[in-house]
Amino acid sequence: MVHRFKSSGLRWLIFFGLGLLCFLGVNTWRSGSAKLPLLSSLPQDPYIQVYFNHSQASVYTDPYRQIKRYGDDLEQEIIDTLAQAKTSIDIAVHELNLPNIAQALSDRAQSGVRVRVIFENKYSKPFYAKNLTGLAERDRYKVSESVALIDINGDGRIAPAEIDQRDAYTILQKANIPVLDDTADGSKGSGLMHHKIAVVDNHTVLAGSANWTVSGIHGDMLAPETRGNANALLRIQNPELAQQFTDEFELMWGDGLQGQPDSLFGLQKPYRAARQVAVSGSAVTVQFSPTSQSQSWAASVNGLIGKTLDGAAQSIDMALFVFSDQKIVNQLAQKSAAGVKVRSLIDPEFLYRSYSEALDMLGVAIPDHRCQYEANNQPWRSPILTVGAPALSALPQGDKLHHKFALLDSNTVIVGSQNWSKAANQTNDENLLVIRNVRVAAHFQREFERLYQDAVTGMTAGLRRRLQQQIQQCGR
Repeated sequence: MVHRFKSSGLRWLIFFGLGLLCFLGVNTWRSGSAKLPLLSSLPQDPYIQVYFNHSQASVYTDPYRQIKRYGDDLEQEIIDTLAQAKTSIDIAVHELNLPNIAQALSDRAQSGVRVRVIFENKYSKPFYAKNLTGLAERDRYKVSESVALIDINGDGRIAPAEIDQRDAYTILQKANIPVLDDTADGSKGSGLMHHKIAVVDNHTVLAGSANWTVSGIHGDMLAPETRGNANALLRIQNPELAQQFTDEFELMWGDGLQGQPDSLFGLQKPYRAARQVAVSGSAVTVQFSPTSQSQSWAASVNGLIGKTLDGAAQSIDMALFVFSDQKIVNQLAQKSAAGVKVRSLIDPEFLYRSYSEALDMLGVAIPDHRCQYEANNQPWRSPILTVGAPALSALPQGDKLHHKFALLDSNTVIVGSQNWSKAANQTNDENLLVIRNVRVAAHFQREFERLYQDAVTGMTAGLRRRLQQQIQQCGR
């Protein structure tokens, strides 16, 4: 059976995108390499390795778009780690559409390794087969992206052989790898199963901010100028830490596919306080979300973020997809007033939202579409101008600043899947790591400086326009 595109517009879009991809595949690298020198690699910690898909210290060729580009190949790092598995691989990822990772899992399963996979329910079935009718624009684009990934020869049709080779879900299914999602608890799904984690042989943990997708790591299939949402991947080798992540996985897995609704997602999971783990040469703290409102905010993952920030003596640098936790920004105000240098980069899509704490740091407020201000909003009395978004030179148009990290005093890193928001803290399945290690911190420092170098910060023209629109719309 051959799947044909149901929309001539969709078919034209994919042909155009693939043609543009072929045209720009080489030229993009040539123009970029003339501008950016290849940096020397930083030394890695023997037990905690860090990789960034926009790193200027590495070069690789995107395996799907055949574009030579800067960056660590996060997908290959994941594959290399999975390939070392001897007994078990447990994966909980928000979304996976990378066929090479799926094939690596298939190979391990065929070799006798126990492989188990958990997805967010919205992404637990193939996107290419979805009907475009009634889909939101974002989901329509994801269907187009899925089709472009699977249509290897670009003939406008999806053949069964292409599905077998390029659809990650089909590859897992044919390998008889058990897959479940956050409806396995008998619900319609938790807030979000937002993890991006793997545990290999009860010893090695993969974590970070990257979804295991083409757009999350390499770039959009239909937008050859993109280089993937800016993300970090960590590989940590420590059995005690691995056990913490395995315990989280087992709560969600329950009896797997045996049919009992005993999986625990979201607030059904028991509360677990932050745990400290000694990783050789590092002090690591780990905690999982969500946290019920019956617990204090200080006991939550966002509370752990706040407590860690409170320990900064000299500097706090943040690269965040979204930042909307009022209590955290209130703590940052105190640190800034005490002389700690605070810098923050936030994804442009969320930077000037009414609930964005970037506005507080800049000393302004913007009402929502109902002309209502955020509850308990506290714009800083002594605002800072070191808040903004990366420039296109650091983050190509179409890519998101998907990081969720902070760097304190060049020696402590806060990182994980958790966005600094109420939803992540109280609803989603998330993880957070606090790592005290100078060598690890150096990698995050380099990434932050790369993003901040030409960043657009302070009272920008765009922000002034938003404030003017507020006056016109709300009369204040």
